[in-house]
Amino acid sequence: MQHTAWEPVQVAAEESESFKSQHHGLSVIDRNAINLQELFLLRNPRYKFEKDYEAPLAEFLNRYDYPDFGSWFYFPWSNALVRYLPESLHLELRTGRNKNLITETEQLAFYYSSVVILGLSVGGQVAAVIAMTGGARHLKLVDPDTLSGDNLNRIRTGFPSVGTKKVVIAARQIYEVNPYSKIELYSEGINEKNADEILTGADLVVEEMDNPYWKFRARELARASGLPVLMATDNGDGAIVDIERFDLNRKTRLFNGLVGGMTAAELKSMLSRDLPRVAGKIAGSNLVVSRMLESVATVGKTLYSWPQLGTAANMCGSLVAMIARRILAGAGNIRSGRYAVNPDAIFESDYRRRVFSRKVGLLKFMRTMSK
Repeated sequence: MQHTAWEPVQVAAEESESFKSQHHGLSVIDRNAINLQELFLLRNPRYKFEKDYEAPLAEFLNRYDYPDFGSWFYFPWSNALVRYLPESLHLELRTGRNKNLITETEQLAFYYSSVVILGLSVGGQVAAVIAMTGGARHLKLVDPDTLSGDNLNRIRTGFPSVGTKKVVIAARQIYEVNPYSKIELYSEGINEKNADEILTGADLVVEEMDNPYWKFRARELARASGLPVLMATDNGDGAIVDIERFDLNRKTRLFNGLVGGMTAAELKSMLSRDLPRVAGKIAGSNLVVSRMLESVATVGKTLYSWPQLGTAANMCGSLVAMIARRILAGAGNIRSGRYAVNPDAIFESDYRRRVFSRKVGLLKFMRTMSK
């Protein structure tokens, strides 16, 4: 039997025993009884304090816990066969602790949505948190890059994954959380040939790419289709979040007007010496913390690349997943704009006194970037 390296294979219950005998070293994980007990308690919260529930629990288990109940999924990358509850019960179990911070109506709207994620570094954190919180059964993951060792300060995986496509790493993590997911991978990245296909059927776009042209072009296409676009930029230990509600207003300017009326075509023909200034506006150089400014100014001199921290990448993932959930659930009060979430300003007692030095640093940075 041939299996792909990134998606699970559903195994029919009547074939599970023969499947086990055919796969040497197979790990078999069956926690149905425990999962059903947890589901029983979620449905009967009074037993949090009333411990005499053996009889009703036994009746509940007798209703569901039989050999061919649920679904078996084989994960080829770990050689594991796992039994899951049926999709609706699996969703109910794994989102039970979301209540009532997320209502049932909001949860279902979030789950049955379709989200495109362009760029799987910060975007990988977004995908993981979306899956974790019970969202977006349908995901399109787009990134041409493979994992390198220096990505591991911010991407949730281990060294055995080095050299693996980032889209594959993200898909495996999501499928283990929810094997009923529908995931499409674009390991070649986005391009003129596949862009329409990628955006067709989507409800929301998360843009986390490095390519300047496609940051613009993806927004132009999303705006034409009335799709909201979210982006989070790591900023030291914090994040800068951009929200573009093209679903509410198709006249919204790209990057909320921070780059004027510039188009993807204009950017493509721009002189290389002018690109850093545009990149600074996109990244939010006026909001960047001092150490980030100082570090970026030395890229290509004493630093190889733009510095990024796992704390910030995880924060970006949580913030974008939260905003995506609320927009997909119908929130009209999430407005377009740029928002800074800066832990330094919250926790450092002398942050305000250092505002002037930050401004001086910003001026130096802009001069450096324009050279």
